[in-house]
Amino acid sequence: SIPLGVLPLCRWLPAWGRAPQEPPSLLQLPSLQLTPCRAFSNNKILVELNESSGIATMKLKSPPVNSLSLDFLTEFCISLEKLENDRACRGVILTSAVPRIFSSGLDITEMCGKSTEHYAEFWRAVQEMWLRLYGSNMVTVAIINGSSPAGGCLLALSCDYRIMVENPKFSIGLNEAQLGIVAPFWFKDTFVNAVGHRVAERSLQLGSLHPAPEAQKIGLVDELVPEEKLQEKAVAVMAQWLALPDHARQLTKSMMRKAVLDRLVAHREEDIQNFISFISKESIQKSLRMYMEMLKKKKS
Repeated sequence: SIPLGVLPLCRWLPAWGRAPQEPPSLLQLPSLQLTPCRAFSNNKILVELNESSGIATMKLKSPPVNSLSLDFLTEFCISLEKLENDRACRGVILTSAVPRIFSSGLDITEMCGKSTEHYAEFWRAVQEMWLRLYGSNMVTVAIINGSSPAGGCLLALSCDYRIMVENPKFSIGLNEAQLGIVAPFWFKDTFVNAVGHRVAERSLQLGSLHPAPEAQKIGLVDELVPEEKLQEKAVAVMAQWLALPDHARQLTKSMMRKAVLDRLVAHREEDIQNFISFISKESIQKSLRMYMEMLKKKKS
């Protein structure tokens, strides 16, 4: 199989003033000499950049479930910033290297029995992850190759395009309400922008996890694809998006997302204090401890 990002798509990008050519289908591509990828790998994120295509892949590799710990979020932001500052990189494909899971969301252990200083540091890292990914100048395509609840859903929602594995066993959604947690306003805004107000309101109140077919039906994901065709589809989608002049696409993206991003930036410290106040409540701590015990029993 062809690794993500090895097809040199740049030959089909338009010169200024010319209409973009239709990118060829993968079946039409000639036999290509594959360009080696430049890789930089951290403990929890594997990054490969193919300079000829301008496409990087970020693989989440923090078993068992790619939970968003403080260390994970820090590595994620550093990796994304490196790619954002690399002139060779125009697009990122985000996926998981862990079978059957995209990301299980925020790491519960970071929110249970810790100091207020730790809660503040952790929540600032969650904010930073979203601000960087949702506001990225690059084209971002998520390959959701497993279940993706809560913060994992937010990761996928922050991308420009979402392709999910065609398997009803896997689900996605902001299910915070099931844990007695309220999804912050910027989680909500991102969700509403994807699925509309009514669907988001019902889903958030119920803490729903949507099986893949339902997720596509409500617009939470854009396409369902068999597992063996996920990479092929992501490369084809990326070719379509990269066939546009960068500046026009970037300015349009900024115009569509700026109000939501600005709202968090303006209320960032207030949002951190709200999180600390909420997560420190004994009733919430008790709910989280019970949830962690339930997870331990499942593992044993």
